Parts: sequence; C-alpha cells; structure tokens
Amino acid sequence: MLKSFADMFRVPELRKKILFTLLIIVAYRIGATVPIPGINSEAMKSLFAANSNGLLGFLDMFSGGALNRMSVFSMGITPYINVSIIMSLMQGAHVIPYLDRLAKEGEHGRKKLTQITRYGTLILGTIQSFGLTMMITRFPTPSGMPIVVDPSWPWVILTVATLITGTVLIMWLGEQVTERGIGNGISLIIFAGIVERLPHAIFSVTRLVRMEEIQILKALALAVIVVAVLIAVVWIETAQRKIPIHYAKRMMGRKMYGGQTSFLPIKVDQSGVVAVIFSMAILSIPLTIAQLAPEWTIWGFPIARRITNLFNGGSVIYSLVYAFLIIFFCYFYNSISFNPKDLADNLKKSGGFIPGIRPGDPTATYIQNVLERVTLGGALFVAFISVLPDYLRHAMNAPLFFGGTSLLIVVGVSLDTIGQIESHLIMRRYEGFMKEGQIKGRWFNVR
Repeated sequence: MLKSFADMFRVPELRKKILFTLLIIVAYRIGATVPIPGINSEAMKSLFAANSNGLLGFLDMFSGGALNRMSVFSMGITPYINVSIIMSLMQGAHVIPYLDRLAKEGEHGRKKLTQITRYGTLILGTIQSFGLTMMITRFPTPSGMPIVVDPSWPWVILTVATLITGTVLIMWLGEQVTERGIGNGISLIIFAGIVERLPHAIFSVTRLVRMEEIQILKALALAVIVVAVLIAVVWIETAQRKIPIHYAKRMMGRKMYGGQTSFLPIKVDQSGVVAVIFSMAILSIPLTIAQLAPEWTIWGFPIARRITNLFNGGSVIYSLVYAFLIIFFCYFYNSISFNPKDLADNLKKSGGFIPGIRPGDPTATYIQNVLERVTLGGALFVAFISVLPDYLRHAMNAPLFFGGTSLLIVVGVSLDTIGQIESHLIMRRYEGFMKEGQIKGRWFNVR
C-alpha cells in the first residue's frame, strides 16, 4: 500500500489533481475561520457547548465547525445538498415531467439540471440564512450573554448576504474539485470539515483521562467501540446482495452470442446518508419553531420548552422517532430510485433471466422481495449507528464526536476517493491499493 501512495505522485496528471484538491480544501478551511462582525464568540461557544447534540450540532457538522465560530461559511453546503437531494427525489418520483425530459437529454439536460440546482441553492440558502440569523439573535445562551452585539436590520441584511455568498463560494469550490481535482468536491469539503475535528477529539479525551474524569479502561472501551462501529460501517457500505443473471444463447449471422452469466448487485445501504439527512431535517422543524417562539405556551403549559427538551437529542422519544424516520426514508429512497418492473422488462428484452424465476412480472416480484429484505437490514443498521452516539455519551460520560452521519460520510467519501485514485493507477499500469480486487466505494450523491 505504501508503494501505491508513492506511485500517486509519479503520475503527473494524478499528482496535479491531488495537489489541486488539497489546495481547495486548505482555502475552504481558511474561509471557515473568518468570523462575521458583531458576534460575541464567547456566547457562541457556551451555546454550542450546551446544544452540541441537537439541531445546532448537526448543522455545525456540515459546516465543518464554521457555525460555532459564526464564520462566513457558517451555512456550509447544506442548502446545496438539500436542493440536490430534492431534485433527485423529484426525478425519481416523476413529480415534474420537465425534469424527467432534461434527465434524458444527455449532457445538455445535465447542464440545465445543474443550473436549476444552483438557482434552487440560492433561493433555499437565502431562506435558511435568514432563519439562522434570526435564530441566533433569539437563542438563549447558558451564560446569559447576547450572541449578537447589535441585532439591527442593517446587521441582519449584511449577515444574510454574507452567509449566502459563503454558500455559493463553497458550491463553486466543490465544482472545481469535481472537474479539475480528484473525487467528488462537495463530498470532500464535508469530509474535510468532519476529519478536522479528529485531532481535537483525541486531545479532549486524552485531557479528560489525565484529569481522571474518565477512567483509562473506559477510554479504551470507547476506542474499541468506535473502531468496531467504523469497521461495521465499512462492511455495510461495501456489502452487496448479488442476484445471478443468465443470458440465453442467440444466433446472429454465423456467430453465437449470449450464454454468459453476470450479477445484479443490490447494495445493503442503497440510500447512504440521504435517509439520515432527511430525518434530521424533519426533526429540526419543531425545534426551529420552538426556538423562534421560546415563550410559546398553551393554557400555561410551556410547549416550546417541552419541544426543545424532546427534540434536542438524547431522549427516548427523540431516538425512537429518529430511528423510525431513518427506516422510512431508506425504503422511500429505494422505492423511487430502484424500479424492479423496469429492470425486469430490460432483462427480458436483452434475453436475461434469473435462474428458477420466470421472466416478466415474476422476476420483478422476486427483485422487489430481495430489495425489501436487504433494505431492512441496512436501514436497521443505519438507525442503530445514528442513535448509538447519544447513548454512549450518557453511559460513559465522554465526548463522542463521530455520530452515525459523520461515519457514513467519512467512510463513503474515503472509499470513493481511494477508488478513483486506484483507477488512475491501474489505467497507467501501476498497482492498486489492493493486490487482489479493487476498492468499492460510494458517491455521496449530490449534483
């Protein structure tokens, strides 16, 4: 493997792509440290220290830690991700016929879809920037200090314009990496923001052990659990259920075609992190409303405070609702992105069949049953690792900075980027990272 890493820089084209990608990531990390004027940094730190497991912690993860500094990149790439996922879901569900036509027009249609996604990012980003700006002006902090020094309308307008500009700039940086660098640019930007926390996490745990606030055995047990979950995530992300496909022999002219055997791969975790993002988006709605109206009561009952306690992470109701939403969106995503009926028809037209299954509707039914069973296992696993960190924090009284969403993104992006590098090496007759087989990755699907 060390030889493969050395070979990466022997290929001029690959070396140029890697260095360009690293340069963009460094530029992004620098921008994430530039603060917005008029923010009380100490109040922001106290706020995130008390709400790191809820909505703010989720948004801060996707901004690469820029939100807790309230920097120009505080919105991160979240609006772009949300619009990209919505566009993919609408195309899969055939909600807007115009989008379906564009998806079938090749390169021209792809460019038009990308342009629509950008405009949607600008609109959604403006709305979310305004909501975030108004939220931090009203968020109560544990220290009692105001987050915003002067929450006047000129400051609000300037902050919203700065935040949406930062989002558009991140979107442009990600597209540059995708076109001129290595890997998916948006995915790598999110990946860099998550991995940037790793040294701080290790230092924090080490400091707690030295201060005897965490026992050494407990810290070692926590490390073993994290490694075990990481290995399980890698296994699930690369796991596939292969359905054998046989092709009948056909005579064309004087040559015989067909008679081959291939496989139809069905990923165990088909939706990836999409289900987790959608679940967090749904859970954030009541919490956002409660934070915008903190004094909201009905017949004297503090509704807003009750909603905040239930949906800010850690409660049993929160975990159950979160897990249910993840399972639901895993099945929902598969239902619109994977059509067994069309697949069975295509197999029938090409002369392919599943051994022991009749072509046509029986094949579609068989594929649907396999998909549902495989999806159940993947959905239960994703739901488990998504709620596990909250319980580890309470059980071990220790900071755990990598949640389920973080692990899915880190593993998926790592496998995909290494897989692309390996493809470049193999094309130029260098050895890959593995002597036998190739690394299987997954794109973090954003347009």
